[in-house]
Amino acid sequence: MAGHSQFKNIMHRKGAQDARRARQFAKLIREITVSARQGLPDPAANPRLRAAVVAARQANMPKDTVDRAIKKATGGTAGSDYVEVRYEGYGPAGVAVIVEALTDNRNRTASDLRSAFSKHGGALGETNSVSFLFTRLGAIRYPAGAAGTEAMLEAAIEAGADDVASDEEAHEVTCAVDDFFAVRDALEGRFGPPETAKLDWRPATSVTLDEQRAGGLLRLLDALEDNDDVQNVYANFDIPEAVMQKLSA
Repeated sequence: MAGHSQFKNIMHRKGAQDARRARQFAKLIREITVSARQGLPDPAANPRLRAAVVAARQANMPKDTVDRAIKKATGGTAGSDYVEVRYEGYGPAGVAVIVEALTDNRNRTASDLRSAFSKHGGALGETNSVSFLFTRLGAIRYPAGAAGTEAMLEAAIEAGADDVASDEEAHEVTCAVDDFFAVRDALEGRFGPPETAKLDWRPATSVTLDEQRAGGLLRLLDALEDNDDVQNVYANFDIPEAVMQKLSA
């Protein structure tokens, strides 16, 4: 299991899914709020807000909830002033970890994350201390049935993408960060809304973990994901299937 999957499969093996769903909705609402305040409240004219609304739809968030979040963000009412902050550090076995957060209190968030890293055998580092081990890119995913391999490749090239990886399950189109919204919109115009579309951090190399080290890392990642300020977590690890089966038992 590779780290850039962002641990969703791991999370599903745990209980308390209702609590996780509520936390996911809260994070999506925070992203919608920030996106709407930074640009126009119309998703069609605000690429970041549009991406946030698509993510909310994919998480099965009710449309009324999305609309209320946009209205609240642009209604002139008082609210938290969130800022985007990226934190970086190392987990057990030297696994590099990037944490993206939206916070209204940098000191609180930094303290909470430093504590989580320390408690689970890691250490929070300085900005850019591990990001050089990753590539920042746009990733757009369509199910395999959305188009044939050649049609998807042709459309991606015309849209300005860098690469397409296709298999029996899906097509994944990757592109430069600056081209992300243009590529996404061009593909959506041809094939409809993508399954997912996001800016991603992809590790250049991965650390393969045994059962003991994998368990420690997963506890750290769970603790980070559970923090209300944390939006995304990325790490350069790989867990062999046999080890995952033992941990999931």
